[in-house]
Amino acid sequence: MNLRYVLFLACTAATGGLLFGFDIAIISGAGPFLARHFELGDFGLGFAFSSLLFGCVAGSAIAGRLSDRHGRRRILLWIAVLFALTSVATALAWDFHSFLAARFLGGLAVGAVSLIYPVYTAEISPASVRGRMGALYQMSIVSGILASYCINYLLRDSGPDNWRWMFMTGVLPSAVFVVLLLFAPETPRFLLLTGRRDEAQRVLKRISDPQSPALSRADVVSAHEQRRSWRGLLQKDVRRAVFVGFWLAILVHFSGINTVIDYAPAIFQSAGWRLDTALLSTFVVGITNFLFTVVSFWTIDRYGRRPLYIVGSLGMAASLLALSASVILGHFHGPLVLVLVLAYLICFCSCIGPVFWTLLPEILPTEIRGTAMTVPVLTQWVANALVVLLFPAALHRLGPGATFAILAAVSSAQAGFAWRFVPETKNRSLEDIQKFWPTAPRRSSESPG
Repeated sequence: MNLRYVLFLACTAATGGLLFGFDIAIISGAGPFLARHFELGDFGLGFAFSSLLFGCVAGSAIAGRLSDRHGRRRILLWIAVLFALTSVATALAWDFHSFLAARFLGGLAVGAVSLIYPVYTAEISPASVRGRMGALYQMSIVSGILASYCINYLLRDSGPDNWRWMFMTGVLPSAVFVVLLLFAPETPRFLLLTGRRDEAQRVLKRISDPQSPALSRADVVSAHEQRRSWRGLLQKDVRRAVFVGFWLAILVHFSGINTVIDYAPAIFQSAGWRLDTALLSTFVVGITNFLFTVVSFWTIDRYGRRPLYIVGSLGMAASLLALSASVILGHFHGPLVLVLVLAYLICFCSCIGPVFWTLLPEILPTEIRGTAMTVPVLTQWVANALVVLLFPAALHRLGPGATFAILAAVSSAQAGFAWRFVPETKNRSLEDIQKFWPTAPRRSSESPG
């Protein structure tokens, strides 16, 4: 196995994750200036934040079938171009409606890359390092978030159109994404599914584990003979895997991660912080997010997906309950709020985030992976959009205490679901994992294979 080559391919695709994180979080700093520029109320601000996410719903809905038809790499190229175009369009928006339209179109790219990147990485990564390659995606997302926080803070005093320059900076990483993709191949599994065996074998020779290349290749070739259609989702083994992915997708966002990322300045302002200080604190949030995502590189392939998901979910619930209690007890102010928000983020970015994006493509069958990924990825974007849309109103009408308590309850439910239904997939080939579902027990605590 040429680990450097595998890492290059994963990093290339991960540039899409950086754009994902950038587009999701850039509005966190632009939000207060947008609200002032367009004179937005709670729901107007909610639409400004969630318009991208509704685009993500549409992008993820169509990307799976397109990738199964045209290939993972070709769709990634289209996505990279769309990222660049919509960054410019958002920056040049002349009214609120054109702003919403540009953000929605940008969401098509974010939603599509959120589906295609995990599939691409899973299909070009040997089993022994697949967890770390999947974690690389989460690290690229948080890198994009951190970059957007830095840009927001640096441009905060650059005039009344500062928010336009915040969005315009997305053009540069989009161009880098296009250039890198020109040197990346299609995945061997897609090449085999489309009958391009010689080309697939050349790629497989560069990325396969030397210990078991023949088995890996034979299993992938056998998938070529199987049917790929929407009806395939109704097969018993596929249905079980999709069920797990569907509920993980709902729980990961109703536990509140993107409300904390997007509305960090609003949360800190509600705790009595000045806007400048709140924006600076989001930089601390971004640094913490990045550093503890790096931790997942050493844990995801060592301790496995399922234990991390359970521990991370319980830690998130504890942090959110502490935030709720601080409101009730009248201590929701100052450094305490920052510490508890950081504790919540540490649990998410060192456990949940990397595992979620690694686990989804692992548990879905090769011959229908792109199509099947549509279900959990589309679901997570719908859940994400609804939560981000409603969060400002919930924060103001229910109050921070009740809002954080609801998110804590969902985090606890996430831990219970992972304990009962999520299988362990570390150090297993994708084809080996696929064999697990037809005989999966009611509680999936045992490893596949």
